[in-house]
Amino acid sequence: MPLLADVAQGRDNNFNLIRFVAATAVLVSHAWPIGLGIGTQQPLKALTGHTLGGIAVFVFFAASGFFIAASFSRSRSSERFLLARTMRLFPGLVVSLLLVGLVMGPLVSDLAPGAYFTSPETFTFLLRNAALALPQYTLPGVFEANPYPTVEGSIWTLIHEVACYMLIFMAGVTGLLWRRGAMTLVLLAYAVLWILPDIFDLHVPGRLAATRELSLPFVMGTALWIWRDRVVLSLWGIAGLCALAWAGYGTLAGFPLLMAALTYGMFWCAYVPGGAIRSFNRLGDYSYGMYIYAFPLQGLAVWLAGGGAMDPWVNIALALPMTLICAVASWHLVERPALAFAHTARIARPKTARPAPERGPDQDLTQART
Repeated sequence: MPLLADVAQGRDNNFNLIRFVAATAVLVSHAWPIGLGIGTQQPLKALTGHTLGGIAVFVFFAASGFFIAASFSRSRSSERFLLARTMRLFPGLVVSLLLVGLVMGPLVSDLAPGAYFTSPETFTFLLRNAALALPQYTLPGVFEANPYPTVEGSIWTLIHEVACYMLIFMAGVTGLLWRRGAMTLVLLAYAVLWILPDIFDLHVPGRLAATRELSLPFVMGTALWIWRDRVVLSLWGIAGLCALAWAGYGTLAGFPLLMAALTYGMFWCAYVPGGAIRSFNRLGDYSYGMYIYAFPLQGLAVWLAGGGAMDPWVNIALALPMTLICAVASWHLVERPALAFAHTARIARPKTARPAPERGPDQDLTQART
């Protein structure tokens, strides 16, 4: 049974495949409300209390917690870390928003081109969604007859991802990230703060509640990075955590146990199975492109069919090829060049030295996605 630290080195793993499957799962899950309307029951909701798309998003955040911590650790400066995160998130997003808002939008809008391009809503769509803080999901006259009359839907998670990045940034610049004992105390404090609203039935505002929920798998991924030289990857471990999650379903411990089982199981799947499955890495990391293009293209599939109700499987069959084409183009033409720029750009040497990391296992955990 391998230690996580022994196998979590370099890029020889299944994370590209896992993220691709997760992004596809988001598309599949959204096919139900996009094709049949708001309120339609999505896959896995009745069984787990979470949609298939929600489970997939948790997978993304758990992986990010591990690799963003590793990213700060290997960054030569906090400035380079911020540049890398910016180049990973924003170029692909901005290009997708321009294509959706300025190319697809006027072609399918019920408004004449002049009215479309002079509508303030067209440009607030671009600005607000690029800024992440106040997403706008509609465009003037676009998809208004569809069962789910919005253009964007998945990008709401990105602001919460940035918030989680900032947790790592703060831990890094204060030196806590390399001090295992201090980080353990920080994680314990996080766990206490996380559980308090459930224990005392405290109201957490909507957006903060979303950050709270999504940060849990992220923090668990970070904890696995911190303790990677002590974590054994085992099928017995997966079985035990799944049993605990099943036993805790419907209790205060239910969601944390589900996230623990999901996070640990994902890392086993990422590092233990080998052989031909690793050849997927040759294709590139198409998951982010899949994630940001799927929702508008699924709406486009409904619009092309006349705007009425659409069988979810038909929506998947129509939208998946279009989404994959856009994701491949996004990776090769936008995302990978942006990451290359972040890697080679000159950044002024910081005035203060970063704290030296504690001795530990190899930290070369470079990942294309993060």
